[in-house]
Amino acid sequence: MKINWNYIKFICLIICITGLYAFSDHRSNSRRVEEISLKFIGDNNLYLTQAMVNKLLIQNYGIIKNMPKEKLDLDTIEKVIETNEMVRSAQVYLTIDGELTSKILQRQPIGRVEGKSKFYLDMEGKNMPLSRNHSARVPIITGNITGKSLEDVYVILKYINSDNFLRKNVIGIHIEHEDNYQLKFRVENFVVNLGDVENLEQKFNNFKAFYTKAAKDKTLENYNIVSLEFNNQVVCTKI
Repeated sequence: MKINWNYIKFICLIICITGLYAFSDHRSNSRRVEEISLKFIGDNNLYLTQAMVNKLLIQNYGIIKNMPKEKLDLDTIEKVIETNEMVRSAQVYLTIDGELTSKILQRQPIGRVEGKSKFYLDMEGKNMPLSRNHSARVPIITGNITGKSLEDVYVILKYINSDNFLRKNVIGIHIEHEDNYQLKFRVENFVVNLGDVENLEQKFNNFKAFYTKAAKDKTLENYNIVSLEFNNQVVCTKI
């Protein structure tokens, strides 16, 4: 009987490759977490600290450093970090040298509600708790706080944040009632009656044209109310 050496060589090669893979996989799984790295993504990471994240992980997952890789559940660790109300999203991965890295995106407030309950509105229009670590310098929201009025305020805040002039100068939004909103400015003493959230671009363009001319004429201090709710008009009330 003639022995097919090529066939035997092929079988031996398969066995060697399988053995090497199993050994490599076992060695990889038995590797322990050497270091933990927390990285905050983006700007204004003021509401959450590395110490807070570490404490959160220990309380909900245990001590991770020196833990074997095979016992790690990266999805679970991500979900644990995302339970913190200051976290928008988290991405967790393990490097080949045993460093567990967490990339964390914090939530960013764009307005602060001052009512029976005090909280921020974040960039997605969701309620965000106040932080012990930092008080955000964002417009203060007062008045008749309802679900509908906060939805409208979020629309106004998004527009304000997209405009450099408004972002620097608007410090407050007062809700008279739904569909009737007032703006307070940093320097001037007048109140801007915005009306509803329809035609915001046109309203604000009209206002900036008025503001530029009145500032040039040095007459801004003569007004206490500037109304934008009338169609394509700026109606001013003098002191």
